[in-house]
Amino acid sequence: MSRNPLVRRLVTMQENKAFLPDGTSPETAYQGAPMDNMDMSPTASKWNPKGWQKKWKITAVIAAVILIIVIIVAAVEGSKNSKSKPDYPDYHALNYTLEDRWQGTNFFDNFDYHSSPDPANGFVNYVDQATAISTNLTYAGDSSAFLRADSKDTDAKNGRNSVRITSKKQFHSGLFVFDIKHTPYGCGTWPAVWMADPSDWPGNGEIDVVETVNQGNTGNQMALHTSKNCQMKSRRAQTGTVHGTNCYNGTNDNAGCAVMGASSSYGAEANDDGGAVYAMELRDAGIRMWIFNRDSPPGDLRANNDTTPDPSTWGLPIADFPSTDCDIGSHFKNQSIIANIDFCGSWANSVYTSQFKCPGKCEDFVAKNATAFEKAYWEFASFRIYSTDE
Repeated sequence: MSRNPLVRRLVTMQENKAFLPDGTSPETAYQGAPMDNMDMSPTASKWNPKGWQKKWKITAVIAAVILIIVIIVAAVEGSKNSKSKPDYPDYHALNYTLEDRWQGTNFFDNFDYHSSPDPANGFVNYVDQATAISTNLTYAGDSSAFLRADSKDTDAKNGRNSVRITSKKQFHSGLFVFDIKHTPYGCGTWPAVWMADPSDWPGNGEIDVVETVNQGNTGNQMALHTSKNCQMKSRRAQTGTVHGTNCYNGTNDNAGCAVMGASSSYGAEANDDGGAVYAMELRDAGIRMWIFNRDSPPGDLRANNDTTPDPSTWGLPIADFPSTDCDIGSHFKNQSIIANIDFCGSWANSVYTSQFKCPGKCEDFVAKNATAFEKAYWEFASFRIYSTDE
């Protein structure tokens, strides 16, 4: 803030100034002279109001009043700003109603099969629906739907057969509950249950709900991948471990802003416990995710329970992506539910040996070791989608 001079030193001189013989004034002559030779008669102190002239006293009062007004206005505006943009969004309870329940023999009727080249450049051959059914890579019974990778071909030199399905419906918001009995794992695998707009990526965002690579024993990774201007703070109201805060796909090799769960949240450990319930809430305030053991989820998430679920009663999420520094509503639109099992690719390949100590080269292992993928399958109990008018 610029400062307005309120006081000036007043020096009173006699009207008829005396000059030295050489024409110089006394004050000029005295400059630089020793202090004991200088006129030390008292003058008005600029810090003592008693010595101010009346007009300067008035000016000082006016300036003080203006300063007080400025301080008050700044405080009020700061208060308004803090209220209009809180440090954390309002995750108030929403009234959710069941929109879809995909389960049983009709599970795969809700999806299209992707049989084009892999957009993620994995070592995989995604098959069409007819091939998937005829080779038993997808099938559904009354209580489970299975999606698996091929475990018979011993010479898959062009990539191992697998399946990728994309929901026919798209969503802008909602509560998504994935009840999963078995998660795929094994060296070279890259499985995921995720959401995105296949026709506009990353423009409409990507939400990874269940994902890992290779042996899957490091826990479930939840992440967002977006266009520009979407970041997360390191400290958030969650129980998971932060693995990146910039969601923009153009940074950090498209690692996204990720959160890692405990080792028990995925893979053999989760499967041995009977699987898990993965819940994801997508709303303008933010994106939150929870993982529960299938044997002990919240009461309103139990299978075949028609009670309206209320995430506000579930405790801290394992992952929270608030709208604080990311406009969730504009970054995530037209979200399709996608489930697949990929191989190698950028992520699985990058940590294949260094982190998971898998043998040889990823592509060679995947091509020749068919039986290594007998555990590479999803078993879905159900997908439930809840919507709200808010």
